[in-house]
Amino acid sequence: MISKWYGEDMRIGVLGGGQLGRMMLQEAIDLNIHLHCLDPDPKAPCSEIAHSFTRGSITDFDSVYKFGKDKHLITVEIENVSVEALEQLEKEGVKVFPQPRVLRIIRDKGIQKEFFEQNNIPTAPFRLVKNRQEVIENKVFPIVQKLRTGGYDGKGVQILKSKESIEFGFDAPSVLEEMIPFVKELSVIVARNERGEVKSFPIVECEFNPEANLVEFLFSPADVSDIIEQKAANLAKDIIEKLEMVGLLAVEFFLTEDGNLLVNEIAPRPHNSGHHTIECNITSQFAQHLRAILNLPLGATDLIQSGAMINLLGEKGFEGGAYYQGLEEILQIPGVFPHIYGKETTKPFRKMGHVTITGRNLVEVKEKTALVQKLVKVIA
Repeated sequence: MISKWYGEDMRIGVLGGGQLGRMMLQEAIDLNIHLHCLDPDPKAPCSEIAHSFTRGSITDFDSVYKFGKDKHLITVEIENVSVEALEQLEKEGVKVFPQPRVLRIIRDKGIQKEFFEQNNIPTAPFRLVKNRQEVIENKVFPIVQKLRTGGYDGKGVQILKSKESIEFGFDAPSVLEEMIPFVKELSVIVARNERGEVKSFPIVECEFNPEANLVEFLFSPADVSDIIEQKAANLAKDIIEKLEMVGLLAVEFFLTEDGNLLVNEIAPRPHNSGHHTIECNITSQFAQHLRAILNLPLGATDLIQSGAMINLLGEKGFEGGAYYQGLEEILQIPGVFPHIYGKETTKPFRKMGHVTITGRNLVEVKEKTALVQKLVKVIA
């Protein structure tokens, strides 16, 4: 019987070795938690700092099963994994958090939307289609088309403004969503452990890059009323409890002009909209994820200071060895914290790192954020 959750007696496997795993590892080291990573890229961000690193496909049954057989617990940093292998490992006594049944719901945006509908969770009206022909038969435009599976980091989403734009859409099983005239995009990260303890982080406000469909920057606290914040926290708690999920869940919202919140998407892992918590909150999202999956007491999530987060994306027109232009300049600014993910090569819109900017209030934070955005670029 394993009683220790740290040291060599507890082997925790992580499917994925990207930047989310890297930041999870940085928290794990402080508590001597041993994380073992599986990733197909031999130069993945986790490759040199994980307790052990295995090169292999996270979507291949045999690779995941073989990797997980000697682990006590498995977690993920991305949804697109071999759920079948995780189900088999779970049957054989390996703990898997988030649970495979939860991953099945969330990784398919169609099943995810049906879950919202069945559980009275407010979301944009939608329709499921099998192919482009069914998109053509749709009579309402503009509309958002999302691939049911495989989309990640802004990929797999298209806005179809008219029937003529259908040729740019996907000829694959998709979700068609009505365009929502929202005033803000918001996010809440919530955690739940096996005991059923639930804690959420303060709501954040996100700004997206319209071309890459990626979060360009966010700030915390969000500029919303206490009523909206409480409503969002209640919805996030409702979702994670109805899923009976163990781990960390990011819940993305649209705030409409009439003050309603609609759930856009959910992600069962640490999320881009929670990176600022490393510097801005008592407990970071990565430490909270580890606490949740290990059934430890969840940490306090209060804000220590106001903050913003900028994603460092590869600049358009550059591909090759990464160079962080302006990095020395931003290091001179008090309250600015760069995080470089260790990816040696850049390409347009690739996530290469992020910068957290802190300050006494949001006015100061936004002023420094504008300066950092001008100074730092990822080129080749």
